[in-house]
Amino acid sequence: MSPKRANRRIRLLLALAGVALVAVAARSVWLQAIESTALDAQAEGQSQETVVTAPGRGTIFDRNGRELAISEPRTTVSANPRHIEDPAAVADLVAADLELDRDAVFARLSDTSRGFVYLLRKADPAQAATLQSREIEGIDFEPEEQRIYPQRSVAAQVVGFAGLDNEGLEGIEHFYDALLRGETGRETVVRDPYGRIIDILAASPVREGHDLYLTIDHRLQSYVQRVLRRTRGRWRAQAATAVVLNPRSGEVLAMASEPGFDASQLDDSTSETRRNRAVTDSFEPGSTFKVVTVAASIQEGLFKPTSRFVLPYEIDVADRTIRDVTERPTTKMTLSDVIAHSSNVGAITVAQRLSEKRLASWIDVFGFGHTTGIDFPGEIPGIVIPREEWSGSTIGNLPIGQGLAATPLQVAALYATLANNGVWNQPHLVTRIGGGVTEAQIERAEPRRVISKKTARQVTGMLERVVTEGSGMRARIPGYRVAGKTGTSAKVEADGTYSKSRYVASFVGFAPSRAPRLVVLVAVDEPRGAILGGAVAAPPFAEIMRFALRHFEIPPSARSQ
Repeated sequence: MSPKRANRRIRLLLALAGVALVAVAARSVWLQAIESTALDAQAEGQSQETVVTAPGRGTIFDRNGRELAISEPRTTVSANPRHIEDPAAVADLVAADLELDRDAVFARLSDTSRGFVYLLRKADPAQAATLQSREIEGIDFEPEEQRIYPQRSVAAQVVGFAGLDNEGLEGIEHFYDALLRGETGRETVVRDPYGRIIDILAASPVREGHDLYLTIDHRLQSYVQRVLRRTRGRWRAQAATAVVLNPRSGEVLAMASEPGFDASQLDDSTSETRRNRAVTDSFEPGSTFKVVTVAASIQEGLFKPTSRFVLPYEIDVADRTIRDVTERPTTKMTLSDVIAHSSNVGAITVAQRLSEKRLASWIDVFGFGHTTGIDFPGEIPGIVIPREEWSGSTIGNLPIGQGLAATPLQVAALYATLANNGVWNQPHLVTRIGGGVTEAQIERAEPRRVISKKTARQVTGMLERVVTEGSGMRARIPGYRVAGKTGTSAKVEADGTYSKSRYVASFVGFAPSRAPRLVVLVAVDEPRGAILGGAVAAPPFAEIMRFALRHFEIPPSARSQ
């Protein structure tokens, strides 16, 4: 080859090399200057991943450590249909291992328009492990928890329940959801091309959910529910509700309504059976409310328990004539007699002397028209007519517990105030939170004095007479002094008139009356065959109180009734 020809080839090769270098340089400049942001994002997306760790939901216990709500491990099985090579064959295996409908599984696996489908949420871990051992590409497994309620119907309306994603939906599960569910843990990691973690860019640790310890006593709660079922059946009633309080602390020891539901069979429940009527429903308290009128008059210095009145059988108030329950001649009664024999005329006479303004003030002071602030969702304040909207007959209605509505819990809290020497304690359902949360960190209203100790003791003496000689004699408990009051109230019809056939019968009281430890309220909605609180509600009150006194080993009174 001639030297001239060889030089031409060398120059050509150099030119081609130069062009190649220019192209590489140009491409490098383009990637670094123009495409760098997009490529950086793509590279980060391909190499970075956020790993989420779900916290365990806290356990709910009764006051003695009995489990009311727990979480058990489950496995959620999902799939990416685009990575399933043979949907028919995989559907056969999934359906067999997880006991699912084969055609439904096949339909999901065949839907390549989606990159993610659930095959079964919260599968049995053993069944999921069998499927996982087959190492099918495109099938994924993720640990989860399922909420279990081992006590079934006991305290179900109080505990409530959590949904599929373990979020609290009703009851304590909902009210304390943020504490129970904890906080999700996250790690942002960098993986190499083989999927191995080579760096952790950021991390926030998982915080397990806090355990809750309720004030509810499992054994007492179970017994109360049995009594309510029997009572509702005995009187063919629409519903029955009971509350048991510790007046010294405000702890709710039992709270139940019938009909109830089985928390392990949630699909069989309804909104009616799940409702905690003690805080979500209200009724006219009737004669149980008369203690407000009488206590206010004593506290104001207007009367003493021995103050005497001449009371006719009926009294006219504006356009209404109000009578006592039992027809009688005009008679003399003491203030104590007014409560012991539940005189409507007597209570109204006292209220008229007290005045509308002062009565309205005392209704407010005793907490009516306000929620108690109990740690439970959906509590209502009841209904109290504003003072400026009172009619001429209101002073005849309110003193005897008509024309206003209260929840069973509000009425129980009223009697707990009397039992606690005139000091109100906020009712509550959680006594302790696990995981380092102290009782001081639980938001709770401070105790407040409503009436003097002397007034409370004087009213207590009147309530003892209700049980010894008045309408509440069926609430007696051998060996114990009991103070309490019957209530019978007509329900309001759709047209605003009082029903002639639908009533709420109630009894509320405390024992031992000279050193009260327990307050029990029973309300029976629309009983048939009898309507009076002394006949319908006093007997189940006595059953519940008798059991509770034994259960908590409360000694008998020094001098029983």
